[in-house]
Amino acid sequence: MFLEISNPMDYHVALYIRLSKEDESEGPSQSVTNQQSLLNEFARQHRLSVFDTYIDDGFSGTSFDRPAFRRMIEDIEAKKVNMVVTKDLSRLGRDYIMTGHYMERYFPEKRVRYISLLDGIDTGVESTANDITPFRAIMNDMYAKDISKKIKSVKRDKQRKGQFIGGKPMYGYKMHPTEKNKIVIDEEAAPIVRRIFAMALEGVSCRQIAVRLNEEHIPTPAAYAGLTLGIKGAYSGLWSSERISEMLRNETYIGHMVQGRTVKISYKSKKCLMQAPENWVVVKNTHEPLVDEETFQKVQLMVNSRKHTRSRTYDFLLKGLIYCHECGYPMAVMNRPNAAGEERLFFVCRTYQRFTKAGLCTCHSIKEQTVTEAVIAKVKEVCQAFLSPDRLQPIAAAAVENARKEDDDEAEIQTLQSKIESLTAHLEQMYMDRLSGLLSEADFQRVYKRIKTDRLMLEEKLKQLEAQKESPAPTEDRAKELVRQYLASAYSSRPLLVSLIERVELTQDKQIIIKFRFRELAELS
Repeated sequence: MFLEISNPMDYHVALYIRLSKEDESEGPSQSVTNQQSLLNEFARQHRLSVFDTYIDDGFSGTSFDRPAFRRMIEDIEAKKVNMVVTKDLSRLGRDYIMTGHYMERYFPEKRVRYISLLDGIDTGVESTANDITPFRAIMNDMYAKDISKKIKSVKRDKQRKGQFIGGKPMYGYKMHPTEKNKIVIDEEAAPIVRRIFAMALEGVSCRQIAVRLNEEHIPTPAAYAGLTLGIKGAYSGLWSSERISEMLRNETYIGHMVQGRTVKISYKSKKCLMQAPENWVVVKNTHEPLVDEETFQKVQLMVNSRKHTRSRTYDFLLKGLIYCHECGYPMAVMNRPNAAGEERLFFVCRTYQRFTKAGLCTCHSIKEQTVTEAVIAKVKEVCQAFLSPDRLQPIAAAAVENARKEDDDEAEIQTLQSKIESLTAHLEQMYMDRLSGLLSEADFQRVYKRIKTDRLMLEEKLKQLEAQKESPAPTEDRAKELVRQYLASAYSSRPLLVSLIERVELTQDKQIIIKFRFRELAELS
């Protein structure tokens, strides 16, 4: 070795070894055993004290989220290590940005000497090899990118041939015992799949199917496959209507291989994006079906016939802000008639609604109007100190005076009239589209209400301008009126409430907990 270390007793050395699956194709010289032998020989020749050997076997160099590497960084932070030795720079990493970060910033700041044996890199001495290190890092990154493209191309080709390349087959199937990239029926799980389709064919909803499976304590696909969930929530280990719906729509069960549902953002990231169905790779008749095609198509009709019941939405002032205090999940909203037959919105716990039999939470049923009124009252109480009429009136007076000087009332009246006429024409066109079938009833009602509300607001403003034009009120009176209107309506403004409130939690004994976004308001609540 041409590298010389004059003061070996001053160093506590970390020998870092990495080998990814892609690197295995480079030949036996890249094996973990050979790397370890080379690094140990270097340490012995230079009489270095090895603190520990860190091995990441099977981890890509494009990511620095590796267990042994993280452990080495922890030891560096604890000042247990002040020298890192690798076989070459690509063992440290193939992402040139992060490799440069550790080489140029992290190691120098932590007083850590880095040595790459085959590249001749040694940050402890001045060397031309150190000067070209950034270029070596870029070349390693390009190599990783090229390998990623080749692997992606091979996988895509296998998908088009109908070969299974996933980690775990769809529930109800297992890997073929002898043939690679082929799946066969799992006789243990298959009866559950057939039963799910049978219940759906009888008209049982996805939610009810999930309830029955949970009542019988049948393991979920994840539990059956022995998968460990990273984040456990209230629904962990339970069948859900979403899982049942996904299974009922999956063509894998009629013998077609369905792959390519997700795609990685880049070779440097593990995050995946969902693909549109038209971009999936579907190859027909690749394996034995679990369900006949006639049954599958009938189930699709049954599931699609219930779409309208699941897409119903309701608009209310606190939408998106209401959560269950006990389980932490967003509350669901239901429309129930009261004793007089009038429909009223109620909040119920979504966890209780979906998993009633499991007893994970309680109903929390409470009227939406009750919650909204209580929240508005509390916000009004808390904000009184910040919105006193005495402080707002001078601001309003100045605004009125400026408006009189700068605005042309006549021009504004004409603009409002033009906008009102445009909205009226839009409503008439929407009505014609509804009659001709171009617009659904639900979309018509939703857009009609919004446009009609906008038109009423414009008409109200037009009336005020015309009245002001005929008999302009004194500046002071107009200012008082503006303040009064603001204080009367501000608390029922959704934009204001969303900007003030982070979330509203409902407890099982119907207490309402408001969490404000601002510390000053939270202290007053």
